Amino acid sequence: MENPTSLNKRSVGRRSFLKRGILAGGAAIGAGMLNGSTKSLGQSSSGGSLTKGDIAILRFVAAAELLETDLWQQYAELGGITNGPMNTYQAAFQNLDPDGLQYITSNTNDELSHAQFLNAYLESKGAEPVDLDRFRTLQGSRATGAQNIGRLTNLMNLNVDTSWFIRYRSTTNPDLGATFPQAITITNRTSIPITDADFNNANHIQVIANTAAFHFGTIEQGGSSLYASLSRKVTSEEVLEITLGIGADEVAHFLEWVTSPATPFNRRSRPYPIKASNSLTSSRTVHSSNPTLSSLFLANSLALTFLTAPSSAPSPTNSEAQEPQPPS
Repeated sequence: MENPTSLNKRSVGRRSFLKRGILAGGAAIGAGMLNGSTKSLGQSSSGGSLTKGDIAILRFVAAAELLETDLWQQYAELGGITNGPMNTYQAAFQNLDPDGLQYITSNTNDELSHAQFLNAYLESKGAEPVDLDRFRTLQGSRATGAQNIGRLTNLMNLNVDTSWFIRYRSTTNPDLGATFPQAITITNRTSIPITDADFNNANHIQVIANTAAFHFGTIEQGGSSLYASLSRKVTSEEVLEITLGIGADEVAHFLEWVTSPATPFNRRSRPYPIKASNSLTSSRTVHSSNPTLSSLFLANSLALTFLTAPSSAPSPTNSEAQEPQPPS
């Protein structure tokens, strides 16, 4: 089996291509919006102090990025690129996608950089940065490789919203009232090994990795919609440039999971070992269903287009912040 340390030197073509394309597109859109046409969005421009509203938005997304970083760090410690032999959790991700470990490590580094940048920017404007350290009270995994530190989020009792898998294979839009069923029901399940005992059964650890793969999409579709929604509310051109830039990176993250074979349903040889919630999402149906990434926008009468939907931030539906139960 390939040593994960060698993956760090490997080119991950699909991820690099997607990220370059999305970030370039986001930069082009941002340049167009900022090229003399955004004065109407507010009176504040680059430099100087920020409005209270812009500070509140930046502090909100900084808190969200700290929470995302906490999630991804737990995944990276056990399932990302690490030194030494590969554990069975990492091998299970490799079953889903050969680049899975690189994705996890890269996503972790990206989210950490977002949080650090946002806090540094707030401080540069004389605003208070966000510090959630006093809330790091949750017990994390006790499996080998996990740090014995307090966590902000609990990945061991997850209820995962998997409706994104259906939404991005549909041409309807939640902004226009569309609703979507769960692709599969994931209730009160762990997405990381809790103790070393979880490494010992191949089917069991694959279920854990598959749960994580669905959760990855849930995390990143939320971030994509969050920045799309809040970008419409900022007043400073400079803050708009920040929300557009980081938002584009969140979209790139989501595309890694919505279009990637890392999603368990996309692997014929590895069906998800939990019963799907309805016939629409049987393995036969979903295996042959590719994401469209295009949907209705603004009005039902307009042509389909490729976009992030919904453009308003959805309410969180998973239970990452629940108090974890002590591992048995």
